Amino acid sequence: MKTKRKIEKLDLNDPDLDIPTLTEEQLRSMRRATPEETERYRKALENTFHRPFPPRLGRPPKPSHEKYRPVYMKLHPRALAWARAEAKRRHVGYQTVINDILLQHSA
Repeated sequence: MKTKRKIEKLDLNDPDLDIPTLTEEQLRSMRRATPEETERYRKALENTFHRPFPPRLGRPPKPSHEKYRPVYMKLHPRALAWARAEAKRRHVGYQTVINDILLQHSA
């Protein structure tokens, strides 16, 4: 069984922490990485970890054959009332209920 380790915050003002302070001269002598260097580092990370860097944020896009398409359709009031009641019972949207029923009958 895995146990969760508590991650403690690092106190940068802790006197026991041995982080040397940069001098003004050291700060002045620093330079920004060039776009070529940044690209070289990015490619090295991609080759090392076998995934794109920087990582994409958010949910990955669905393939086009799995994307839902907007459809307008007219339904009988009783069918719509049933779908809404069933959706409320399942705690999902009524369009999800209709989609599930259609998928069950298409297989």
